[in-house]
Amino acid sequence: MALTLGLMTALEPRDAEVTAALVETTTAPVPTEGVLGRTYRALSIGIVSVVLLIAFEATAVGTAMPVAARELHGIPLYAFAFSAYFTTSLFAMVLSGQWADRRGPLAPLATGIGAFGAGLLLSGTAGGMWTFIAGRAVQGIGGGLVIVALYVVIGRAYPERIRPSIMAAFSAAWIVPSVVGPLASGTVTEHLGWRWVFVGIPVLILLPLGLALPAIRRMAGGPADTEAAAEPFDARRIRLALGISAGAGLLQYAGQELRWLSLVPALAGAALLVPAVRGLLPRGTMRAARGLPAVILLRGIAAGSFIVAESFVPLMLVTQRGLSPTLAGLSLAAGGLTWALGSWVLARPRTEPHRGALMVAGMVLVAAAIVAAPSVLIEAVPVWTLAAVWGVGCFGMGIVIASTSVLLLQLSAPQDAGANSAALQISDGLANVLLLAAGGAAFAALGGGAVGAAHGAVGGGGAAAHPGAFTVVFLPMAAVALAGVWVASRVKEA
Repeated sequence: MALTLGLMTALEPRDAEVTAALVETTTAPVPTEGVLGRTYRALSIGIVSVVLLIAFEATAVGTAMPVAARELHGIPLYAFAFSAYFTTSLFAMVLSGQWADRRGPLAPLATGIGAFGAGLLLSGTAGGMWTFIAGRAVQGIGGGLVIVALYVVIGRAYPERIRPSIMAAFSAAWIVPSVVGPLASGTVTEHLGWRWVFVGIPVLILLPLGLALPAIRRMAGGPADTEAAAEPFDARRIRLALGISAGAGLLQYAGQELRWLSLVPALAGAALLVPAVRGLLPRGTMRAARGLPAVILLRGIAAGSFIVAESFVPLMLVTQRGLSPTLAGLSLAAGGLTWALGSWVLARPRTEPHRGALMVAGMVLVAAAIVAAPSVLIEAVPVWTLAAVWGVGCFGMGIVIASTSVLLLQLSAPQDAGANSAALQISDGLANVLLLAAGGAAFAALGGGAVGAAHGAVGGGGAAAHPGAFTVVFLPMAAVALAGVWVASRVKEA
């Protein structure tokens, strides 16, 4: 379910500020109806179908990933299968924002959905782990394009009065896939093979393409204005986005190849990342300056630590406790429900005065869940305890992620909403990549690469084999989440 969380932080209402279009004047007609009224029905069903597709893919792929990595002899590269997506999506988000602003959201959305499907097919037909990872990278490009384009559509097509309703529909679109996705994926993986999970999902692309694109063309297809259409892309921001993607990829590679020569790509990656981050994130972000910088930093800390930890949960359950891929995925299914519950709690008006304290409490819950997860490496600990503690962690994430999105708009002037939204996304995605690189390096260094060889495709015993390889991932991520408790205390301006 790690992919679920990574995409949930991008595609559901907690990330609604991904584009300044959400706070711009809409071109939609004066509203007298809801999101399922005659004017908006086709568009609403279409774009929710896009989210439903990506949500189902995220939950399904997360369940099949341990088996795919083992059969492709790619357990040492396991973290790459996740970080490749986030690495390329960093660049695609910046590109999509400029593309949508200047040409309209239709082209980047259609291109993104197409790339998403192509990446699935490439991974599903891969003969080796690096080809599989390349498919994940293509998916990341598609996902990054779709994330931004969807919210440009919302900003242009829906009046402000009903935007919360369509965002709530986005959130609800994750609930069913969170429950059904792992079960369906696990069943297919066990009876037909993991490849069918990847090559079967692209068929579902036909539904959102058929529903969403015609409605988008009609209601939000063109550029915001003729002046925007005439403006060239911001070459500097494109270069910075390329720098972040390339730098993150080099650091990830260096972390997986534990040799002295790995210092070369590590230093090159840092040299690309540092100026790019300084140019794209607000001043004071790295030192958690009060207000907006702390909000943006907290987003990365929360999402990165939790997603990295959850990336290794299915693999741990399959290889160390002998669970089937289906049961390993279902053990995390309740997280989608509790995450949505946390977001709902923060949406209540009565919680507004207590938002700061709730964010601190939410990060405490996140840290507690991460530190408790590896307890299932002990045979005497029931496996179901992980499902319980992870549900608690997801509730905390729902509080924190929803709050960072709300606070971003509160602390942003309208003319700065676009840049600040991009910074929030970059913090989220970059933290995922960097912490996955660190976690993957630690996992490989402590013998994680031998985990797949020590167990069968769906587990099969030997819980004593390489438990340290998992512990060294979870405990540092818990420490990162604990640092987020302090950052959460600084999100309110003094």
